[in-house]
Amino acid sequence: MLKLFTLRGGVHPEERKQLSSGVAVESLPLSPLLHIPLQQHIGAAATPMVHRGERVKKGQMIARSQGMISAPVHAPTSGRVMGVGGYPAHHPSGLLVTTVTLQPDGEEAWHPAIEPLDDPFALSPKELAGRVAAAGIVGMGGATFPSAVKLNLRQRYQLHTLVINGAECEPYLTCDDRLMQERSEAVISGVRLMAHALGVERVTIAIERNKPEATVAMQQAAAQWPEITIVSIPTQYPMGSEKHLLQILTGEEIPARGLTADIGVVVHNVATAFAVHEALYAGRPLISRLVTVSGGAVRQPKNLEVPLGTPLQDLIDYCGGLSEQPAQLISGGPMMGQPIPSLRVPLVKGSNGVLALTSREVSADTPRPCIRCGGCVEACPCGLVPLEMAAHIRSGNLDSSVKLGLLDCIGCGSCSWACPSHIPLVHHFNYAKGELAARQRQQHQQGETKRLAEARSARMEAIKRAKREQLLKRKREAEAKKRAEEALL
Repeated sequence: MLKLFTLRGGVHPEERKQLSSGVAVESLPLSPLLHIPLQQHIGAAATPMVHRGERVKKGQMIARSQGMISAPVHAPTSGRVMGVGGYPAHHPSGLLVTTVTLQPDGEEAWHPAIEPLDDPFALSPKELAGRVAAAGIVGMGGATFPSAVKLNLRQRYQLHTLVINGAECEPYLTCDDRLMQERSEAVISGVRLMAHALGVERVTIAIERNKPEATVAMQQAAAQWPEITIVSIPTQYPMGSEKHLLQILTGEEIPARGLTADIGVVVHNVATAFAVHEALYAGRPLISRLVTVSGGAVRQPKNLEVPLGTPLQDLIDYCGGLSEQPAQLISGGPMMGQPIPSLRVPLVKGSNGVLALTSREVSADTPRPCIRCGGCVEACPCGLVPLEMAAHIRSGNLDSSVKLGLLDCIGCGSCSWACPSHIPLVHHFNYAKGELAARQRQQHQQGETKRLAEARSARMEAIKRAKREQLLKRKREAEAKKRAEEALL
């Protein structure tokens, strides 16, 4: 049995997983229109490859990736492109992002390039990573980092272990739980393929103890593969954070702003493993995902398999609609999820939950002054001092908050949850990170402007110098000619 280590800090928020954990996954019917954003991952947005009026097939690439940290986008079904333009983003800002709007034709006709592969293990690790990149697979746990980049880490690091994250520590979310229960063999298949691509011999699949059925299903599916170990880990938020997951499995801490690969480990989510299986055996790109629809305001909480680009309103309608006006709409879990401006926004690759919470489920307490009880310090899994960081941020001293470890904060919200004064500490940290990022962008732009101005000055000076030299040359030639003519006279 694998020895487990303790996790510093963390909290135990009230679980609401029972709302949807006992309901089998259902497939959502196609919506009349799908809105497919071209920015569904960390990194550069994809570039559109289709135009208005064009007919596309299911699985056809409709936007290509730009650079290494990017991912292509594919058509979730066959149909006609109604437009390529701005549509509200799956983001608290609700700003418009470039989106392909697709009208399904109902035929579900696959693109001819989508073909199954008999034996993906016959491919080299580089070829496997290339196919994962072409399928547009990103981290399905919410991070949305292009998965192929992680599969290529063997080129720069000495790797020995693949850890599969099945913790799903957020209250309400159960889509990974149902995935492991219902499609465990496909998940294990994807896990083995990723281990092959990484060249590692050991695999650990970590599942929180509040998912006993999923643990049994995964143990049965992995029984014939001795290199795979299924581990039950304590139920403690934020166990799903990859750095803290490794801490409890190995006892090692990841260096500040370092990678798990620094200690020879790569972490992937269970849903990512399933997507890899689908891409390498069936040839299917990432065009749908499992998502939990839950919260006190949802009449019938469910887990659904949903084509990407489906408006969230259609998910709520399929679950019987809303029983009351929600106090808050969240994409993801209540701890780390993002508020969404409306149910018009579409489902994207990183959406693992859609929550409609009532006023009884949302803390409406008015923040009071800090009593310096230290509860936030005790709860912080990163060993930071949230009350001090927040004080510096409130006084506008962001540099001091950075010195205190602001950039090591994972934004898990444990400090806010533990604060008896109901101070939204994590909001301060998110604001400060956004402000620092904006400053960095501004400094970069100023530096770029200065570089371009200096380059222009150098170019203009070179042109002037060339003109002066040309004039001197002509003058010398004229004087030489004049002297030659005078000598002849």
